[in-house]
Amino acid sequence: MRLCFSFPWLPLACLLPLTLTGCSLSSTSALTADAGLAIHGSVHGGQQPIVGAEVYLLAANTTGYGQPSVSLLRATSTGYASSLGAYVPTAADGSFTISGDYSCTPNTQVYLYSLGGSQGGIANSAAGLLAALGNCPSSGNFLSSTPFIAVNEVSTVAAAYAFAGFATDATDVSSSGTALAQIGIANAFANATNLAGISTGAALATTPAGNGTVPQAEINTLANILASCINSSGALTGPTNPTACYTLFNDAQSAGSSGTMPSDTATAAINIAHNPGANIAALYGLSTADPPFGSALGAQPNDFTISLSISTPGVLGLDALVIDGLGNAWFVNSGSGSGAFLSEYSNLGAPISPATGYIAAGGALAVDASDNVWIIGSENPGSGLFELNNSGGLISPSAGYPGLPDQSGGIAFDVGGNVWVSSFLYTISEFSSSGAVILPAATAEPTRNGYSGADYSTTSPAVDGANNVWTSFDNYQEYGVATVNLTGVLSSFFGGGVYQGSTSSLAIDHSGNVWAANFFAGGLSEFSNSGAALSPSTGYTGGGLVGVDGLAIDGAGNIWLSDLTNHSAEDVTEFSNSGSPISPSTGYIAGGGSKAGNVAVDGSGDVWIASGYYYGGLVELIGAATPVVTPIAVGTKNNTLGARP
Repeated sequence: MRLCFSFPWLPLACLLPLTLTGCSLSSTSALTADAGLAIHGSVHGGQQPIVGAEVYLLAANTTGYGQPSVSLLRATSTGYASSLGAYVPTAADGSFTISGDYSCTPNTQVYLYSLGGSQGGIANSAAGLLAALGNCPSSGNFLSSTPFIAVNEVSTVAAAYAFAGFATDATDVSSSGTALAQIGIANAFANATNLAGISTGAALATTPAGNGTVPQAEINTLANILASCINSSGALTGPTNPTACYTLFNDAQSAGSSGTMPSDTATAAINIAHNPGANIAALYGLSTADPPFGSALGAQPNDFTISLSISTPGVLGLDALVIDGLGNAWFVNSGSGSGAFLSEYSNLGAPISPATGYIAAGGALAVDASDNVWIIGSENPGSGLFELNNSGGLISPSAGYPGLPDQSGGIAFDVGGNVWVSSFLYTISEFSSSGAVILPAATAEPTRNGYSGADYSTTSPAVDGANNVWTSFDNYQEYGVATVNLTGVLSSFFGGGVYQGSTSSLAIDHSGNVWAANFFAGGLSEFSNSGAALSPSTGYTGGGLVGVDGLAIDGAGNIWLSDLTNHSAEDVTEFSNSGSPISPSTGYIAGGGSKAGNVAVDGSGDVWIASGYYYGGLVELIGAATPVVTPIAVGTKNNTLGARP
């Protein structure tokens, strides 16, 4: 039941007994009030004002995943409340004002949610819209940072994709209270500003930093899909004569084509972000009838992932992509004729490092549990192992730590923080966290049927929770994975679809299972933590997978693989933790103009792709994955590999 206190002369004593019952949102009783706050804006469906919409101010819950958002408004101030909490209504022109009516805790993530209302006298209870405001400022004054907020279908798409990794639906947005989770969700909310203008409600063509291309036409298309339902009565008749809302909700269920059907368009947008390869034709068909947002797609897309194409001036090609604990992306690039160097970009895609990078180096790259960055100078003899702090300052000697084997190809950290380096000559070395050699480069050649003499190992070893160092091998007669314990004892395992060319990447999931990406075969292999092959003899296939260059595991245990050979644009494939393809048969085509290289998932649920060897740029898929603990070394240390932060 709604409580509409429209009589300001009522004494406070008359209001206090009218407590809310059955509220699905969390209480604001523990929050700190910030006086003098003001928020102004408008709510539009398409280009028309929505009258009488209920505008809620919500914050992401920090007590755990899957929890209800926190309602920030006070019914005793606004005079209006529903089972969702207090709200303010929109006026005849769609405008609303929140002034001194709420409390918020600084640095919690805040968003607006508009529900219901009418256009042209036609009510639509299914009209749900979002706008991401981001951090509750320490000053408690949103007015200084966001003088006006436009809430419409475009702002809804931007918010839904940006914080999709933390959202179950429009009123259940949450994370854990860990420091990594709070960094991840703050970065996620901030990424909404890369997609749409908060004061204009218009899709951007270029990121505010100026170096990222935004898929404006796709965002407008998604907005038009939502508008087809919002600009209607909200009726759900079907399937013989389906309305726009029925088609939208039926094709944007919580699992795509199955699961829970949304009851409002904001939740439908979140579900599309969760399932960007599902029901593309049916959803796209909704966007073409009298679309209110121009500059939309002229043809049905391959999928509805939203990707930022981030330019990196002076770079020819990217490799060795990793994410640190702040959500920043570190990568090696091939330079512009002056040699390779190490670069860092923020979670929003803006450069942090100088144009020439922090250090001239071109080998493997990893981040340790202290957020220090380790990089191999190159694969050439005499190259050093370098360590830098998170600001790019050199910790190791200027020539690097000595003792690095020739043709070193990968770095990983064990539970104790020691550094393991593999080489293409199938040697494995161990260094202390201060760079001292513990285990010199030693041949670690697996044997089977009397044959030995492996030619090379994987470029990226991985360490499990039992402190075993996993790598792959290819001796051109036998192919498989191997594990080396802390004393250097080697065990090798075969099967599971590992094929010639072996693997370009390894990763460990939360159960301790080992996943290997097969470069030439285009398959995905899985081994148990005891070395038993879990995938079939051909590996897991499908989902657009052809030839794999990089592999990463997100916080739900799903496997993300980049495809270096499939198309001329960045392709990524997603598999479930049971080995079933999630992405469509073409994969997710991220765009950007080159073939996909390495791939990484950050703590916000964004998927990062290095643009191969032919184009200097990054691609960031916004909200496509489940947030994961970063860097990987922290997951190893705390037994949180493949888990949410």
